[in-house]
Amino acid sequence: MVPFRSGMKLWSKMVPVLVVFGLISAAHADLVWDKTEVQLHPKPGDTEAVGTFAYENKGDKPVHIASVHTSCGCTTAGAKKNDIAPGEKGEITATFKIGDRTGVQQKTVTVQTDDPKQPTTVLTLMAYIASPLDLQPSFLYWNVGEEPKPKTITAKSDKAVGVKHIDVTSSNANFLTKVDTTAPGEFRITVTPRETTRSAISTLSVKTDAPSASGRIFYASARVVPSAPTH
Repeated sequence: MVPFRSGMKLWSKMVPVLVVFGLISAAHADLVWDKTEVQLHPKPGDTEAVGTFAYENKGDKPVHIASVHTSCGCTTAGAKKNDIAPGEKGEITATFKIGDRTGVQQKTVTVQTDDPKQPTTVLTLMAYIASPLDLQPSFLYWNVGEEPKPKTITAKSDKAVGVKHIDVTSSNANFLTKVDTTAPGEFRITVTPRETTRSAISTLSVKTDAPSASGRIFYASARVVPSAPTH
């Protein structure tokens, strides 16, 4: 059993240590994000989509941003400053290069900080890019010896893009093509082989008047294929 007086001396030595430890524990960083996912809807013809992720240091000590990494080379991101004082606000800006991409594109930005509460934060950039044209089906075929009747491809433009005209060319003169407008932004492509006596392959290039150069040409295929063997 520790004598009373010795115990008091031991406690008096521990109190300053506990106070300092308490002060250290009370002082903490706390980088709070307004949102960690941003949805973007770029307009036809846009070459890039930009999203911002706002944050605020709600702690009582500075936060240092050590690194900002993106999930692919088509996306860049960065902060205007790397040291955020208590109470200070800021944002990470992410820029996605659209290129010839269409549909839903998901990109991430990983932010590393010295915030002990949450050192790593993953930010998500969702870009919804309208496709100028949808071809259904994108592949037509005839069997060798089959009657060379015309077959069709339906081409529909996204309303946000507003394609008004398309041209279709065939890489093989054996396949004839014709385009009819069936409704605003909708077309019927008729493909007819001159003959089906032997195998043949054609790439159909569908050129649109879409505002974005990367979304102007689409491809379909027409073929005459050998008949399946019968047993």
